[in-house]
Amino acid sequence: MAAVDERVVDDHAKGRIISDAPLSRPVPVDLRYDPEFSPATVRFVFPGDVEWSFPRTLLETGLRTPTRRGDIEVWPCGRVQTVVEFHRADGVAVVQFDTVALVRFLRHTYDAGTPTPPARR
Repeated sequence: MAAVDERVVDDHAKGRIISDAPLSRPVPVDLRYDPEFSPATVRFVFPGDVEWSFPRTLLETGLRTPTRRGDIEVWPCGRVQTVVEFHRADGVAVVQFDTVALVRFLRHTYDAGTPTPPARR
């Protein structure tokens, strides 16, 4: 049996795809972090294995103030929502999240990135 890395974070969130349609569409999103893979990177995985990787600091900063790096833009939307915008050659996906879910995920990533000290004897 392979050992499971307890530092890998795999949280789940419900986003809402925002479009020109009158109603938003819910979408499940896996929020992932693996400090062995890249300690500065978070990954958002959408249905159909569509994955976006970007700096953890971009997400953290975007919770407080609009910020963009490359194809990803993050900004606060009111007091309890955060919008993440994903730009591709064929269009833009705008996904709104409850800020509390993203803050919880970030907290988990920082907890996971801290190695557990060896037990004292």
